[in-house]
Formats: sequence, C-alpha cells, structure tokens
Amino acid sequence: MTLSVTDTLRDERVEFTVDGDDVLLYVCGLTVSDDPHLGHARMWVHADILHRWLDHLGYDVRHVENVTDVNEKITARVGEREEWDGELDVAETFTATVFESMRGLNLLRAEVYPRVSEHVPEIIDLVGSLVETGYAYESNGSVYFDVTAFEGYGDLSNQDPEDLEAQGEPDERSEKRNPADFALWKAGGVSETAVREHRKHEHDGDLPEGKTWESPWSEGRPGWHVECSAMSMAHLGETLDVHMGGRDLVFPHHENEIAQSEAATGETFARYWMHAGLLSMEGEKMSSSIGNFWTVPDALENLGVNVLRTFYAGASYRSEQALTDESIAEAEERWGRLSRTYDRAVEAADSVDAHTKTVDDDLRAAIDATREGFEAAMNDDLNVREATASLLDLTDAVNRHLDTAEDARRPGVDVSSDSDIGYDYRGLRRTIETFEEFGEDVLGLRFDARDGGDGEVELAAELVELLLDLRESAREAGEYERADELRDALAEIGVVVEDGPEGPTYRFE
Repeated sequence: MTLSVTDTLRDERVEFTVDGDDVLLYVCGLTVSDDPHLGHARMWVHADILHRWLDHLGYDVRHVENVTDVNEKITARVGEREEWDGELDVAETFTATVFESMRGLNLLRAEVYPRVSEHVPEIIDLVGSLVETGYAYESNGSVYFDVTAFEGYGDLSNQDPEDLEAQGEPDERSEKRNPADFALWKAGGVSETAVREHRKHEHDGDLPEGKTWESPWSEGRPGWHVECSAMSMAHLGETLDVHMGGRDLVFPHHENEIAQSEAATGETFARYWMHAGLLSMEGEKMSSSIGNFWTVPDALENLGVNVLRTFYAGASYRSEQALTDESIAEAEERWGRLSRTYDRAVEAADSVDAHTKTVDDDLRAAIDATREGFEAAMNDDLNVREATASLLDLTDAVNRHLDTAEDARRPGVDVSSDSDIGYDYRGLRRTIETFEEFGEDVLGLRFDARDGGDGEVELAAELVELLLDLRESAREAGEYERADELRDALAEIGVVVEDGPEGPTYRFE
C-alpha cells in the first residue's frame, strides 16, 4: 500500500508521489511573540510524524520551518521587560523558548529555521519582481498584490475573489485598488493602532514602531504573507513537495503565498497542501489572545513528552482535537500500557529464561499483524490513532505470552521440557524492535526513561531515597541534628517525610 494524503487544494485524498528520493517539506512556523502553547505543538508533532514516516519510507526529507521574528504582535511587547529594548530582543527571547520546546517534544531538527529578519533582501527582490511583472503595485510607499491579476486566486480556500472581504488594516483601504489586495511591503513602522491592539501592559511615553528597512519604495517592513514565499524559495527552490501548517492559515496566509509565489515564478508552488486541525480547550480554539492555553514548557513539566505525544497521536492530523481531562487520562493510560509492556519485554528477553527454541506462534502472528496494521494506518493519510491502536494490540499479545510463561514456572506445574517454561526470545526481540521502530522512530516516543517528565520524576524519587538513607544512617549514629537538617532540606523542596513504625515514608507536595 502506498502513502495517500489529503490535499487541501484538490480537496481530496490523493496518492503521494515525488520525483526521486528527496521530499521538500516546508512547515509554517510561529510568530515568536509569546511562549508556544499546546495548540502550536499539535501542528509541530504532526509535521514531525510526517517527517518521520517519510524517513521510514526511504525518502530524504529536507525540512524547513520558518521563524517569524518581525511582526506587530512582537513590537507591541517592547518595553515589558527591562532587557526588551527593541522588536528583535523580544523575538530572541521567545525564539529560544520555541527551540527549547521543540527539543523537549523530541522533534526531529529541521534542515534550517530561517528568520524573517535575516531574509529581508530576498523579500525585497521578490516584491520587486512582482511589481515589474504587473502583479503588484506601489501606493504611498507601500506595495500591494493585485488579486484580480492572478488567475486561480481563492482556489485553496474555495472562495470567489469578488466575495472576499478587505484584507489588512483599515488605513490600507484607501491605498488599494481592490479591497482583497494584500500588502507585500508596508511603508513606515508598526501603526499605533496595531501596537495598542496587541499591547499586554500599560506603557508610558512613545509607543514602539518596530524595526524598518530601506527598500526601493520606502523605508518600511515586509508584509506577513510574502515572508514565507521568500524564505521557502531561498532554501527549497521554486516548487515544494509538501507545504504544511495549521488549518487557520488556509486563508489568507496560504492563499496569498500561492498567488505571490506562482505569479513570480510561473511554477507550481506546492504539490501537496496538508493542514492540521486545531486544538480546543474549554470549548474554544486554544489561543494566546483568548487566554485558554497551556504552554509547552509547563505541559512537558507536568505530563512529560511521552504522554503529550501519545495524546496528539489520539487523533488524525486533519481532525480537530480537544484537550480535556478525559483525553489526557486516555493518553496516560495508553502510554502506560506501551511503556510497561516494552519494559517487561526487555526484561524477559534479557533474562536467562529466554530460550532459543521456545516458539509462541500467537505472539509472532501478533507481531506480523501489528506491523501490517501500523504501516497500513500510516499510509492511510497518517492515521496515527489506528497506528497506535495496532501497537496497543501487540501489548495484549506480549503480556499473554509473558503471563503464560511465568505461570508455567510456578511450582507444581507439569511441563515436558525446560523450553516449555521459558520465553520466546526471537519473538520478544522482534517485539522490542517493533516498539522501537514504530513507537520511537515514527511516533517519536521514548521507551528508555529519557523522558523529560516521567524520567525526571523517577530520578527525583531515587534522590529522595538516597537522602532518606543518609538520614537513617545519621540517626543510627546518634547524629540527630544532622538527620533533622536533612529532613528540613527535603521539606524545603516539597518532600514531606513521615516517620512510622516500619521506617520513614515520604510524599511530594
């Protein structure tokens, strides 16, 4: 079965084919005006799984993901902190948080993460070519794309250009030929209206205007949409294989990208458009502006990367997904089943009870079925929920095998040979390889306690046990003052120690 994906432009499921072994993947990145939240992470993780599955299929993926570090939302935050003297200072702070969050989520690294501020010359060149060919026009130092000049405008979002509402800020309307025309270059800095709209705190004195650059039309700033066209073409060429982003970017952002890119080159901009559904919380789309969000760093600290990735694998990339207590509980239960079974399989395979000649036909058949089911699900438009379900089916077969073998070793059980009471080593080895190949390499899970959430909890428990042992040694030696100091030190970091008849116990507060 070959990979099929849902292409937004064609509005149908299509077979995925490319020329050669390279896949050019462009992912629309964040505007770094705040900490990333779990809505952003949903698109990241699904783009990462796409990257991983294409790797699995033998493609060489060239993955580029932009960082929008020039934006009115960023400018509006200048001055909130003492170290934020300018727009790029704010952007640097949140870019660092984005990269830290990406690593915490175990995302594969992109080939490059181009920033808008580094690609202004390419943006100016692209805008200039559109003006020269008549697709764009200058007005009062700003440059706008004429949507009526591009045949096919509105096809991605399935809209008629004549029915479209005005794009951009209200003060642009008098400068544009058509209400739906969009800005490629804006004269001057960020308007006071835009700054006040996105301001999160009171500000004394002049409002920041943001960074500006010289251009043939004016000193100004690039428009939002033209940035991705310029950066993607700079690093991946005129035609992409896959362009991926959130569904909320279909219009106007991706619609405008197609128009300006294809008008400039005469070539297809992207062969496949894949859009991830949005994450909701408390019945509304997760959004920094609404305030119903959970930041990635906080979620990683509370849940760990494995539970988060298992949660995202609970729904197809195309579907909407809700963050609820029930959906998190399901993810915790699913990850628990996978991790416990993996650990049991590793322990059994490495034990002296794993035998070369022991064969469990049911276990081996389950492995084959899991591999077939996982691959079929992933090739079916990246159906990660069904793919995860196939791994969970394997946990049942593995646990039956281990339980049966352990029952056979109990005293009084009649067996015909030593191999009848052992584990199927070859079956367990293939089980472990299947979990690692599909669970780790494709779904991005971590089975070996490298988890930044669960693993840190385990490490903390080990350290507490060590300190309790030292405290008990001090008490036995009559060093009661030292023992009290250790107890107080544990209390300061949120560990409550209670002494009982069977020895000390503790709990985290």
